[in-house]
Amino acid sequence: MSPLLEARDLSKAFGGVTVLQGISFDVQAGEVHALMGENGAGKSTLMKILAGVHTADAGQVLLDGRAIRPASPRDAQDLGIALIHQELQLMPDLSAAANVFIGREPRRLGGLVLDHTRQLADTRAIFERVGLELDPRREVGGLSVAQQQMVEIAKALTLNARVLIMDEPTAALNPEEVQELFRVVRRLRADGVAIVYISHKMDELQCIADRVTVLRDGRHIATLPMAGADMGELIQLMVGRELQQAAHAAPDLSAAPVVLEARHLSRGRAVRAASFTLRRGEILGLAGLMGAGRTELARLVFGADRRDSGEILVRGQTADIRSPADAVRLGIAYLSEDRKGLGLATGLDVEANLLLPSLARFTGKLGQIDRRAGQAAAQGFVQRLGIKTPSLGQTVARLSGGNQQKIALAKWLLRETDILIVDEPTRGIDVGAKAEIHRLLRELAAGGKALIVISSELPELLGLAHRILVMCEGRISGELTTADATQEALMALATTRQAA
Repeated sequence: MSPLLEARDLSKAFGGVTVLQGISFDVQAGEVHALMGENGAGKSTLMKILAGVHTADAGQVLLDGRAIRPASPRDAQDLGIALIHQELQLMPDLSAAANVFIGREPRRLGGLVLDHTRQLADTRAIFERVGLELDPRREVGGLSVAQQQMVEIAKALTLNARVLIMDEPTAALNPEEVQELFRVVRRLRADGVAIVYISHKMDELQCIADRVTVLRDGRHIATLPMAGADMGELIQLMVGRELQQAAHAAPDLSAAPVVLEARHLSRGRAVRAASFTLRRGEILGLAGLMGAGRTELARLVFGADRRDSGEILVRGQTADIRSPADAVRLGIAYLSEDRKGLGLATGLDVEANLLLPSLARFTGKLGQIDRRAGQAAAQGFVQRLGIKTPSLGQTVARLSGGNQQKIALAKWLLRETDILIVDEPTRGIDVGAKAEIHRLLRELAAGGKALIVISSELPELLGLAHRILVMCEGRISGELTTADATQEALMALATTRQAA
């Protein structure tokens, strides 16, 4: 079959740095074509060229065998190419129907009056096509992430999209929501829509993709049928090397001092009578389905939210933690799952982000900052954590997700905190960067840091943690050691409602 959309020998450079070098890629009607590669491999740039966000320096794009050159996203949409970003582009204060038809609202009386009745009817029809049971009058801000994603898909379909590009569509979805998204994707594939699916999650791609293309360092490495594809081979194609799985044997920490203890922490129905201990040198995993209360518990410990009841002890002493500043003074750090929104100042450079929590350390009595000492400290952590950046002056927003996560971690290490709460440490980063983050976390624990790692990826917790606590409906439903933890056991506890 002839491809519906084809890229031939595309190249692109920014500021003298080549990010795509002679890339060729195609997707057929009624196909889900996965695109894989480490962050910085060129996936986003390629998709943005296809979607009209960027213009290629060389090469051409063909649709139905005819050369096209979309100069804007609107041009691409008019051609039937729609891009759904990982960070959804919706207006939370407007209804679902208003978001679906934003800028293209149906009108009557010669275009003078918005036709609300038709807009609602058309939105219901497109929701029915994707199997979304949702009142189109509901405000988008009150919808779940999965529902918002369906609204984005519906919006693309009203543009008569023949090619749908989905960038990490399941990054914030729970397993049930992932399966719902897959159902919609399969329905669209059956309707002849060509789908480009960008993801780092191997198990998902095996379920949904027909073919997979691997990019590395801006070059096309391979295109393979997904059926029968070897996951180890795909990873090696992505990173250019074989990733070594670190041996995971839990050390005996029974004699290690308890550095953090929570006793019966509660906040409404989000967290209910949660108790646990954390020892020096330990990685304590926190598992559970979305909404189980994992992040809410972490925020209580860090003082980001006020607890209704309960007690926190740090190094054996009762701690009055009323704010994140109180927690930081006690040596507790929290790396939010939303690293861009809450973990980093992405508009500032690398040096500023690294030094922000520790400015007092580099500030003299008269308020002057010792720039030389600050730069030396920042450069030291760039080297220690292997942060890939052209300079300390590089804007953090221009770095890959893996390097951003390293900066979010490094700023707290520079602050000399020794209790680290890390929420979804590898969400949205590639397998190579993920392996590096895992190595860093293990090294920190081996060096005496105490870590709480929250993750929705059960294999990640099984490979990292010395113990795993499981939450369900705001309560800690069970605890497993490395010896008896399995994905099945974790899921059983994650879906087990505890008695009040």
